Amino acid sequence: MIITTTPTLERHRVRDYLGIVTGEAIIGANIFKDILAGIRDIVGGRSVSYENALREAREEALREMAEEARARGAGAVVGVDLDYEVLGAQNGMLMVSASGTAVALE
Repeated sequence: MIITTTPTLERHRVRDYLGIVTGEAIIGANIFKDILAGIRDIVGGRSVSYENALREAREEALREMAEEARARGAGAVVGVDLDYEVLGAQNGMLMVSASGTAVALE
């Protein structure tokens, strides 16, 4: 599955546009508390634990989006956008969402 932020693909022709596909992943407050407890991971102002948690959430959102595209018969997703939002009464959760257009290729 080709996934790209660009609206077109080089060396590939789009045969059909199959609609918008999405994927979401939410990281709960408990993960952040665990991360803060592991503060020793902070090196040079960066937290490896935070980065790993965000990376996993982003990968899960992209995986869900790609699965939806495959189910529609797509060979690629173009125009992908990633968004990060805080949720919950006390902003205790982080949502990563991915969206794009599923396309069938020639």
